[in-house]
Amino acid sequence: MNDKLNKDELEIFITEFPKDGFSLVDQLQGRVQFAILDQIKLMKTSGIEFEEIQKIILNNVQRIIENYKSTEE
Repeated sequence: MNDKLNKDELEIFITEFPKDGFSLVDQLQGRVQFAILDQIKLMKTSGIEFEEIQKIILNNVQRIIENYKSTEE
């Protein structure tokens, strides 16, 4: 993937979650959902197949959860 996107290109792929009218939990869940959707859009635009996108994202989420769990123990 191209890590050197200009500002206009970044705005295509980064969706801001609105804060007004949402609880903190809703804001956090919304930010996660938007981030994953933005990542899918960028990866598809970069030519990555959906099955590979799914594998990469699920592996990343699993790693985040496992790393958090290990810091709690």
